[in-house]
Amino acid sequence: MNLAEYETLVFDCDGVILNSNKVKVNAFYQAALPYGEKAANALVDYHVERGGISRYKKFEWFLQEKVKGQAGPNLEELLEAYASIVREGLLTCEIAEGLEELREKTKSASWLIVSGGDQNELRDIFFQRELTRFFDGGIFGSPDTKDFILEREISSGNIKSQSLFLGDSKYDLDSAKKMRLDFMFVSDWSEWENSDSFQKFFKHTIGKLNELNSLGGCSGY
Repeated sequence: MNLAEYETLVFDCDGVILNSNKVKVNAFYQAALPYGEKAANALVDYHVERGGISRYKKFEWFLQEKVKGQAGPNLEELLEAYASIVREGLLTCEIAEGLEELREKTKSASWLIVSGGDQNELRDIFFQRELTRFFDGGIFGSPDTKDFILEREISSGNIKSQSLFLGDSKYDLDSAKKMRLDFMFVSDWSEWENSDSFQKFFKHTIGKLNELNSLGGCSGY
């Protein structure tokens, strides 16, 4: 694979840039726990099956389909509890190794974050963890969906025709396919259990981002 062919690299955040999938799982569970363990586990299952979809949609499903009519936190309260737990985890979780080297090797390409995470939260976390400097194309997230963000940024010319989406979920793959972007699966931190059956749609598979620094066609770019 030759990274030099890409004008834009689009990264998911959780499970790709940050080892934060377990942070999100715990936050969903803890936020929903006032409704009981069974309900909290149901929300976690729903979240894992739909990686990359915003928290807003997941909590709306939870309130409308699983605990409708039961006493407990409303949507705003669930979102606040979730955000508080997530923030602490995002500030301390592992960051993907090799970003500095990869940014240098792909310095002619634009980098973007397109995430299901809250956009304002992401921008604050990336600023505090000194990651903003890598993403000259912008850091984008919910409440806008990934599909909406990708379509908007493609229409504006911020995402070029030769682009690669690096993600860890089926939702990432589906979004890349819709927008005709090449897709690279980042596996080591992923919670996508049946990813093997979709490998024909992957441009390449890596464990973690630092493996890109040793791929053929990357060095010297």
